Amino acid sequence: MIISTSTLNSILNDPNLLIIDTRSFKEYSDGHIPGAVNLDLFAFHWIDTTKDGIENFNRQTKLLLSFLGVTPEKKVIFYDDVSGMLAARGVWMLLYFSHENVSMLDGGIKKWKNENLPLETKTNNFKPSTYSGKINSDIISGFEYILDNLENVKILDVRSEGEYNGTIIRAAQGGHVPNSLNIDWSKNINEDGTFKNADELSSLYNIPKNSEIITYCQGAYRAANTFLVLKKLGFENVRVYLGSWGEWGNKLELPVEK
Repeated sequence: MIISTSTLNSILNDPNLLIIDTRSFKEYSDGHIPGAVNLDLFAFHWIDTTKDGIENFNRQTKLLLSFLGVTPEKKVIFYDDVSGMLAARGVWMLLYFSHENVSMLDGGIKKWKNENLPLETKTNNFKPSTYSGKINSDIISGFEYILDNLENVKILDVRSEGEYNGTIIRAAQGGHVPNSLNIDWSKNINEDGTFKNADELSSLYNIPKNSEIITYCQGAYRAANTFLVLKKLGFENVRVYLGSWGEWGNKLELPVEK
């Protein structure tokens, strides 16, 4: 799920390669990896995890992946500024549709530029497909699943300490999901924008490997980054709470801790 700059540079001419720049169009226009198409993933938020909400997410995401031109044989690479939350969200979305041949660029465009690897400024057009993947419901969670399993799962709140404590409020309520543990997602990343090594990450996530873990943040972007880290470390049973605090914190009937 993670590819190095040197490996990506060596396969740029692969006809089955699909590179997706998840930054803003302005950043993309200023210089991007050759062949990359642009999809600002931060423009898409889904915070409704009712049955209808998940069905809408499935349908809309399938359309989005078709628009991008994803097909079963494509090797899909997402990148953003660093080993960040936007690229991680893209990888998680593909894994949710059981597309295993997907990675994020370790270090993002920051590392790519630091190594003086090739850039271009021309806009690359999409080559739409008709994508139909198989939903992997084992890596997603809605609010009802969490509510039913508050005592049975490890809930990781990957937001900042202020958001977790409720001193920074970004919904109707401040605070966190009861029993959740706060490990800020930014601790996953080195100063150069790459992921920390396995030993450093293992000490950060000192959790039994057989735990069922649910990650959440504000809109399931930072949570996707921690999802990838946990999978990289060998945790098998990890879900992303799609609605995250954008949903939970706005449902006044749900329990909140501060």
